[in-house]
Amino acid sequence: MQDEHELLAAWQSGDEVAGEALFERYYEGLAFFFASKAGEDARDLIQRTFLLLLENQGRVRDSGNLHCYLYGIARNVLYQYYRGKRRNRDRFVPEEESFEDLVPSASALIGQAEEAQLLLQALRRIPLESQVILELYFWEQMTAKEIGDVLEVPEGTARTRIRRAKQLLEKQLELLANSPHLLESTLSDLDGWAKKLRAAWTPPQ
Repeated sequence: MQDEHELLAAWQSGDEVAGEALFERYYEGLAFFFASKAGEDARDLIQRTFLLLLENQGRVRDSGNLHCYLYGIARNVLYQYYRGKRRNRDRFVPEEESFEDLVPSASALIGQAEEAQLLLQALRRIPLESQVILELYFWEQMTAKEIGDVLEVPEGTARTRIRRAKQLLEKQLELLANSPHLLESTLSDLDGWAKKLRAAWTPPQ
C-alpha cells in the first residue's frame, strides 16, 4: 500500500504498520523543520504533529496534498509551541518575530562553510513565518501552490510571500556578511547552500 491517503485511512483504523510507513516517509523532513526552530524540543513537536495528523484524518481536504496538510499541522504546532512559552499571555506574531527574537541564545552550526553559517544566521533573523516559507521552498522543494496550501492562502498570495521572504533574507545576508565575496558566494547558490545546511543537521532519534 503506497498511496498516502490509503495509509492514513488504514492508520486511522488501527493499522500500526501503515502508521509506521507514514512516519518513515515524513519523519526526516519534519525533523529538519523543527530542529531549525525548536532545537531540543523538536522530537516532542514531531510526535505532536503526527498525533494531530492521526486525529484529524477526516479533515484532509478532498483536493489536498497530504504532504502540504502535514506541514500545515507542523506550522500550527510550532506557533502554538512559541505561544506557550510566552509569559502573561504576551502576543506572539510569527509575521513579525524571528527565531533570534524568540531564542536569542541559540548557536549557529559549528564547523560548516561560512556560507552555510551565514545563511542560517540570516534565516533566524527574518520573521518566523518567512523562515518557514523559505525552508518549505528550499528544503521541501514545494511549489508556490503547495506553500499556499500549507499557509491556507491562494497561490498568488503565496508567490508574493515567497518573494517577500527572499527579499528579507537577502537584506539580512547583506547586513551579516563580513565581506562582499562571502555575500556573493552565498547569494549565487542559495539553493545549494540551503541543501548543505539541511544536510548538516542530525535528526533527533
